[in-house]
Formats: sequence, structure tokens, C-alpha cells
Amino acid sequence: MSYSLAQLQSILGGEIRGNGDKPLCGVAALAEAEAGQLSFAVGAKNLAAAAACRAGGLIVNPALAGQLDRDLLVVANPHAAFARAAALFHPEPPLRAGIHPAAAVDPSASVAADAEVGAHAVIGARSRIGAGSRIGAGCVVGDDVEIGRACRLFGNVTLYPGCRLGDRVTLHSGSVIGSDGFGLAWEGDAWIKVPQVGRVVIGDDVEIGANTTVDRGALNDTVIETGVKIDNLVQIAHNCHIGAHTAIAGCAGIAGSARIGQRCLIGGAAMIVGHIDICDGVTVSGGSFISKSIRQPGVYTSTQLQMPHEEWLKNAAQSRHLAEMRERIRALEKKLQDKE
Repeated sequence: MSYSLAQLQSILGGEIRGNGDKPLCGVAALAEAEAGQLSFAVGAKNLAAAAACRAGGLIVNPALAGQLDRDLLVVANPHAAFARAAALFHPEPPLRAGIHPAAAVDPSASVAADAEVGAHAVIGARSRIGAGSRIGAGCVVGDDVEIGRACRLFGNVTLYPGCRLGDRVTLHSGSVIGSDGFGLAWEGDAWIKVPQVGRVVIGDDVEIGANTTVDRGALNDTVIETGVKIDNLVQIAHNCHIGAHTAIAGCAGIAGSARIGQRCLIGGAAMIVGHIDICDGVTVSGGSFISKSIRQPGVYTSTQLQMPHEEWLKNAAQSRHLAEMRERIRALEKKLQDKE
């Protein structure tokens, strides 16, 4: 598969600088790119690397283009254009329509004629698989599940009964969608399980990473809106609502009934407590602990900088006396005011 910069321009837009006719046969990072490959660069910090790299073509922004004597495709957003170019050089494998002989499909299920169901996959009763969707080997699709068009479930994905997937949803291996939420009621000297009777409803163009879990709602549905991107090893508890085009990085944990707005960025290992609201346009830094609702867009951080362990122990010991110190300071301030 090869494309010239001119061919890429016809697909991606932008402006050609230099020779646009040389064939390019792949993509690579600046430092590793060879003469027949395409790379990209953004910002002054990458100027030296872009000038020195061996790539046969570069995608750059206008600010960088004037400083480079290279064969360039100049676009407003090089990162996005490079992502689209990379997809052209590495297209999805062709769809193999049909149901593998080793798959188990309930007679009441509906599988589109051009959908693909891999070996040892299980499709439950009354479930529907949309046109052009791929169900990977070993996947388990429970009863009454709806999967839209052009979805892709990699191997060993589990969809519990009643889940709904929109169009072009990607679920990576080991993800579990619709498992029971952690609903318990204390009675006497034991826990009683609260039945989890809601669903998980996922919009269009959502991608969920490997070994991520999304719990079904207790009564209402857990909702993942259109365009949400979720990394590996993320836990989303029951009744959460994740707004459109929000991105959640790996190892984040979101407790039950939290509502996260649209176009939010949740950093890796962030912890968000349940029953709070986060408005649109919020960035939560990696490792932060969010315990209260956020009403204004912006960047929020709650981490403590690393320090030697002995220093941390001293600071932790002092923190236990903060309330006492506050009262002493107030008392001293009052004495000073009385003297005045």
C-alpha cells in the first residue's frame, strides 16, 4: 500500500510543499522514519528533529512549514491528519462475512448477512448483530443484546444480557460490559445483594480498551454517550453517565452514579467518587482524587508531589495537627487585634 503526498492531499486536504509525487509506503516516528515513509511534526520543539529526519514526507502545520526545506503536506492539524494517513497505510483486515462453524448462535438471534462471527463466539437468544459488525473469537454476547452497524468486538469480549451498542463501537479484548454493579444492603449481620436490573447503553463511535469494565445500572441505565474513548483497565460503576467525546485514561475508577460531562479529559489512575457531577470541559489530572462536584470547566488536580519517605512521614504527622494549629493561629490573631 503506497500513497504520495499529492494523493494524501486529495484525501486529507492541505497544501503541498516540494515534491508531492514520490511514493510513500508506510508511517513512522520522526526518529525512526526512512526515506520511503511518512512522519509528522508539530511545534518549534520538533523543528530540529524534523529537519534531521530521513522521512520521505512530513505532515506539518503552517508555522513549521516555512522553516523546513523538505517535501511537506501542510495542514492545520498535523496530528489528526497523520492519524488519518496512518489508517490509510494500515487498513482494517477485510471482513469475513459469515458465522464460523465453531460458533454457537441461538436460533432466535439475528445476525446480519455481512456480519462476521468468529470461532467459539456465543450469541444469545433474541440478540441482534448489525451489518458489517465483527464478533471476535471467544466473545460472549448475552441474551437480548443489540449491536449496531460496523462494530468490532475483539476476542473474548463479554456483553451481559440487555446491553445496547450503537454503530462503529470498538471493544477490545477482555472488556466486560454490563456486569452487575456493586449494589448491597446491610441487614442484621450480613449483606443482601441489590438486584441490578438496568442496562449499559453505549452510543456511536465509542472505543473501550482491554480489560475495562462497565457495570450495568441498578435501576436506571449506565450510559456512555457518542464518541467517548476509554483506555485499558478502567472501572465504570453502575448508573454512571459519561458525556459525549470524553476521554478516560487507563486505571481510572469512577464510582456509581457519577455524571461526567462532554469533552472531559480524565487522566490515568484518577479516582472519582460516586453521586457527583462534573460539568462539560473539565480536565482531571492523572492520579487525582475528585470527591466533590465540579461546576466550572478547567483543569483540576489533587495529587501530592513525591518526596523522600522520611520527609513524607514528618509531613503526615504534622497534618494531624492542622486543626489545632488553625485554632492557635486564630487565637493569636485575636490577641493582636485586641492589642490594636
